[in-house]
Amino acid sequence: MSPLLSRDDSVRNPLARFLAPTKIESRLLALAGLFVFLYALALTLSPAARERAWDVNYRLVHWAGFLGWAGIFYFAHRQSKRYLPDADPYLLPLAALLSGWGLLTIFRLTTAFGIRQALWLTALGLLLAFGMRLAPELRFLRRYKYIALTGGLLLTALTLIFGANPMGGGPRLWLGCCGVYFQPSEPLKLLLIVYLAAYFADHLPLNTRLLPLMTPTALVTGLALILLIAQRDLGTASLFILLYTVMLFIASGRKRVLIISLLGLTLTGIAGYFLFDVVRLRVDAWLNPWADPTGRSYQIVQSLLAVANGGLGGRGPGLGNPGLVPVTHSDFVFAAIAEETGLMGTMGLLAAIGLFFARGLRIALRAPDQFRRLLAAGLTAYLGIQSLLIIGGNLRLLPLTGVTLPFISYGGSSLLTSFATLLLLLLISSQPEDEPAPLRQSQPYLLLAMVFGAGLLAAALTNTWWAVVRGPDLLTRTDNARRAIADRYVQRGALLDRNEGRITETVGRPGQYERVYLYPDLAPVVGYTHPVYGQAGLEASLDPYLRGLQGNPAKLIWWSHLLYGQPPPGLDVRLSLDLRLQRRADQMLGNHAGAVVLLNASSGEILVMASHPTYDPALLDEQATALTQDPRSPLLNRAAQGRYPCTSLLTGLFAPTVGLTLRPAAPPNAAAVELFDALGLYQAPSLPLPVAAASSPAELPLISPLQAALAAAAYSNDGVRPPPRLAMAVNTPAQGWVILPPLSEPVQALPPESARRVAEERLVAGKPYWEWVGHDSRNGSRLTWYLGGTLPDWQATPLTVVVLLEEENPSLATYLGRRLLEEALNP
Repeated sequence: MSPLLSRDDSVRNPLARFLAPTKIESRLLALAGLFVFLYALALTLSPAARERAWDVNYRLVHWAGFLGWAGIFYFAHRQSKRYLPDADPYLLPLAALLSGWGLLTIFRLTTAFGIRQALWLTALGLLLAFGMRLAPELRFLRRYKYIALTGGLLLTALTLIFGANPMGGGPRLWLGCCGVYFQPSEPLKLLLIVYLAAYFADHLPLNTRLLPLMTPTALVTGLALILLIAQRDLGTASLFILLYTVMLFIASGRKRVLIISLLGLTLTGIAGYFLFDVVRLRVDAWLNPWADPTGRSYQIVQSLLAVANGGLGGRGPGLGNPGLVPVTHSDFVFAAIAEETGLMGTMGLLAAIGLFFARGLRIALRAPDQFRRLLAAGLTAYLGIQSLLIIGGNLRLLPLTGVTLPFISYGGSSLLTSFATLLLLLLISSQPEDEPAPLRQSQPYLLLAMVFGAGLLAAALTNTWWAVVRGPDLLTRTDNARRAIADRYVQRGALLDRNEGRITETVGRPGQYERVYLYPDLAPVVGYTHPVYGQAGLEASLDPYLRGLQGNPAKLIWWSHLLYGQPPPGLDVRLSLDLRLQRRADQMLGNHAGAVVLLNASSGEILVMASHPTYDPALLDEQATALTQDPRSPLLNRAAQGRYPCTSLLTGLFAPTVGLTLRPAAPPNAAAVELFDALGLYQAPSLPLPVAAASSPAELPLISPLQAALAAAAYSNDGVRPPPRLAMAVNTPAQGWVILPPLSEPVQALPPESARRVAEERLVAGKPYWEWVGHDSRNGSRLTWYLGGTLPDWQATPLTVVVLLEEENPSLATYLGRRLLEEALNP
């Protein structure tokens, strides 16, 4: 109640009643209840949203937890109105919001853990409500500080003998049996804060020198640290050091405390790095998580991917994949919230934590005596520091510590500590009519607020970096299984040939979609999309269209993301390939290693792109290792990615066209470089497909069959090198088939008369096309080139074909090139 208004005034004055703490608390609790209710409703409907159907199995179990949460906080509110009417009106609603949000998140992750958390929440909520009857002076804590701390240390020491781990392996930090476990180091944090607050409050009036204050408290804190280090609970040990530093600094106001503690923490961290494997692994994973993303850095990498997947608005409650992050319900619950509520949700969460911290600091400053002031400041610092440690670890702002997020993470011990902190702050704030105790120094409190504010700002900026700036790139990583999971629920677009014959398609129903490769011989070109091995080929380069993220109206994408947490159905893409000619080329190439490219010499449309040996994408699970180790490199698209010597082409065809003489062993002169660059031999073709890197003009070029085909097209197209085209059109819901423009422009590579002359000189007798055959060597092996194409005056579609065989076989190359040209000219 405001000190300017008496209790009688508050009864008569409507504004006073409106601003009364209990009224503010009621309204804020109603808002928290509304948020948690809507979140629970969204969780219930999430299976329907994910499968885009109403006939699904809905999530219902969490409603029992919601009802328990609502009932317990309603009861706590009634008790607060009765026993603590003047307590801070923001703390209970904030705790309700955070604990309800955490409870539903845990239910969403693991139902069994959600039920346990609900039971813990109910029991601790009752203790909170009945604890409001305690005397606000808290004299019993001050009086029995030694007994309480000794009991906490003894319980923690017992874990060295009788300790257990509910997960079966790892540090034995818990006591208990029969499925019920208790972690003594959690309440030990509070007992240490109580002890330090009471000790400093008792001794500060008598002795303000730093060393007498430090000696006994440092010994007790050191004993607690020894127990924690023996347990290998190094995250809690780090927290104890920080808490002791804050308490000593607030009590003494000496800045040297911060310097000494910072040096001590640094030295402790260095020693821990060399003495404890777990510290070394966490620091290494923090410094460079990408060095081992599937091993020691798996947790942090998956946490960052979860944050990136959440983006700005999140996938929606129940629609993300936070279960891919290990121990999400405890250490990485922030990452789970970030994935499903996005940057907006985590900004709200950080704001709630910041408001709780601000109210706690306000309570400390207004406390009526030094003990309660120091106690409130220590409790507030505990919540703030622990929150920043775990959030910073989830965001790679700090190394992982393994501590929990107060009120939100799973665990009865953690929840007990959080609720005890809440109760003590409520009790301390419940006597506003008392004058605040004299404030010896305000600087420590101001500095604490500034440091925590800077930490929240750093967390917010780091969250924005991973969710918005780096997010799109992170989501394309091959170790991001979320894309493959989304493919099971959203139909991916099909790849079609120029006559709309299906090359790849997705079949099934939501939740069971699978990719089918109808013409496996095209695998080096089409590629694959696979949950383990990622994407390759056109499946990777055209992924935005096939996934529905490009080509759909922005409103449709936004609406689908809002309702389903997924993009809209993918779009079909029509390619320039002709399946009839493609099959013929693959049949003739057979078991011979090499490549064939047939294209429209005028438009650059690729009609055939064959690469052998090939593979079947449907068998990647069984054959992936063998494919990657196969010396014949079946995964390589030889037509576009192969880099082959072409000296015979340069000296026997391209250079003589313009009257150049080229010595095979010498680097090209300026005129040759200009010619070869115009023919595209020093340029990587512009295609939505992985292609070979361009050669340096300082040496004779190594080229792909595709580059050779584009250069050869100039002889059938009056010297013009066409832009290559493979992806022709995308079938959009609003406009139907939309033509995709070429990614480059035509180039006048040869004088028209020179190109026409050479084509006519190379004319095959009785045929409407020219040809050229040559040989080269690579690593001691022979290569055979075949180039052919229609004459410039051909009245129908001008064509160019290139055959590359990784063997000396001119007869096969000639047969294959001629037959393919004739079948294309006479369909």
